[in-house]
Amino acid sequence: MENDDGQHVGLNYELLVEDALRSVVRGSLLIAQKAGLPGDTHFYISFKTDYPGVELADDLKIKHPDIMTIVLQHQYADLEVDDDSFSVTLFFGGKPSPMIVPFASVTGFNDPSVGFGLQFGTLDEDNEGLDDDDLSSPDAKADNSEETTADVVSLDTFRNRPN
Repeated sequence: MENDDGQHVGLNYELLVEDALRSVVRGSLLIAQKAGLPGDTHFYISFKTDYPGVELADDLKIKHPDIMTIVLQHQYADLEVDDDSFSVTLFFGGKPSPMIVPFASVTGFNDPSVGFGLQFGTLDEDNEGLDDDDLSSPDAKADNSEETTADVVSLDTFRNRPN
């Protein structure tokens, strides 16, 4: 494949894999939207709060200026999943807080009930993956979260490393 300047351009497999794994997040949320969360299933979703298109209450943005982890389990409403984002209303201190989260802003997805997790780098506006240094820490915790562990699939496992 060649770009407009006639230079050879390779496929960005890392970006393709991240896109495919983000579809797992989207598909999981679509199931929750249509059928609810079965049994002990619950989702921890981490995202960059300063990412373009993220919409959330000012007080939450001040409290979480970089990364926020939300929990979808018992107290959420109005879950709507689109091609590029999802919206949901969560309740903090009994107060409803609607938010919109683009899938490209998601840095982590975890279902502790089955020990499943994914970790992502966020995508910039040109859909180029960020460097390893820009990957978010999975240590961010949601308010009122319980200690849980999961096997996290990191894309670092699939990256070519120099010898």
